[in-house]
Amino acid sequence: MKIGSKLLGLLILATFILSGCVQSPPTGNTTTAGSNSAPPSGKIKIGFAMATVKEERWQRDQAAFQKHCDELKDQVECSITVADNKTDKQLSDVEQLLTNGVNVLVIAPQEATQAAQMVEKAKAKGVPVISYDRLINSDKIDVYISHQVPVIGRKIAEYALKKVPSGKYVMVYGASTDNNAVIMKKEQLAVLQPSIDKGDIKIVADQFITDWKPEEALKFAENALTQNGDKIDAFVVSNDGMASGVISALESKNLTGKILVTGQDAEKAALQRIAEGKQTMTVYKPIIPLANAAVDAAIKLAKKEPLTEAKPFMNDNIKKEIPAILLEVMVVDKDNLMATVIKDGYASYDDVYKNVPAEQRPPKP
Repeated sequence: MKIGSKLLGLLILATFILSGCVQSPPTGNTTTAGSNSAPPSGKIKIGFAMATVKEERWQRDQAAFQKHCDELKDQVECSITVADNKTDKQLSDVEQLLTNGVNVLVIAPQEATQAAQMVEKAKAKGVPVISYDRLINSDKIDVYISHQVPVIGRKIAEYALKKVPSGKYVMVYGASTDNNAVIMKKEQLAVLQPSIDKGDIKIVADQFITDWKPEEALKFAENALTQNGDKIDAFVVSNDGMASGVISALESKNLTGKILVTGQDAEKAALQRIAEGKQTMTVYKPIIPLANAAVDAAIKLAKKEPLTEAKPFMNDNIKKEIPAILLEVMVVDKDNLMATVIKDGYASYDDVYKNVPAEQRPPKP
C-alpha cells in the first residue's frame, strides 16, 4: 500500500508540473483571426476609397484628407483610391485596401446601396467603417461624417422661395444612387410644398441627374426650357457642377442672370459665376473640417475610443439610426462673398472677381 500511495503521489505531482508548462489563454481584449485591428504600437493604416475626384469639390476633399494625414504622419499611414465613378472599381479598391491591412476604412460611396457590401467585407475583417459625405445604406457603419445634408436641401429651397415666391420651378436633383441627392430632394419639397399647394409655385420639370453630370443637367435644362417656351422662373439645382450645365443652357438663349439658379459646394467657378451674376447662390461647406474630422474619427475607431461627438441620424432608406457627425453649412450669394469664402481664405479675392471689371468689384480687403 505504501509503494502504491507514493506512486500515486508522484503521478499527481508530475501531472501538476506538466499542466503548468501549458500556456493558458490570454485574458482581456483579443483580436480574431483575419482582423485588421490597429496594432498596439506602430502607425494606424487608414484607407480612403473615393468615388471620384472629377469635380473640384472632391479634389479639395482628397487634398485636405491627405494633408491632415501628413500632419499626423507619426500616427497614421493613409492610402487613397479613386474609383472614377465606377462601382465595380470602388469594390475592387476596397478589397485591395483590406488586403493591404488597413485598420480603418473610409468610404465616399459611388452608390449608397451597393456600398453596403463593401461595409460587409470590412466588417468580416474586423475593420471599422466611416461613411464619408455620402451616406451608405448600412446600419453597420461606425459613423457617418458629412455636412448637414438635410439643412443644405432646406437652405437651397428656402433661398429660392424667398427670391422667387411664385412662378415655374425646375428641380435638378443629383444622382438617384446617392443618398445625399435623395435627402436633399425630400427636404427641398418639404419647404416648397405649402407654396405648391397654394398654387404659387408649379414644378414644371424635375429629374435626378446621373452621377451629378453637368452635361446631363445641360440636356435636361435645354428640354425644360423648350417645353416651357423659355418661361422658367427658377432652376433649383442641387450642386454647382450641375448648375454650370444649367447656366450653359441659359447662355445659349441669352437668359443668363434672368433666372434664379441655385447650387452647392462653393466651387471656384461657381463663386466666379455668382460674382458675375450668372449663378444666384451656392451652399458653402468647409471641406478641411470635414476631412480632418474623418481622419480624427478613424484614429479614435482604431484605438477603440468612443466618438462622443456623434449623434443619432435616421437613414430613411433602411429605417434605422446610425451615429453621425454633421458639420454646419452656410448660404453664399453675391452679397456675402467677401464675408464668407474670401474672409475664410477658402477662395481668394482675385480668383472670385477674376471676370468682374475692376470698377464693379467691391473694395479689396
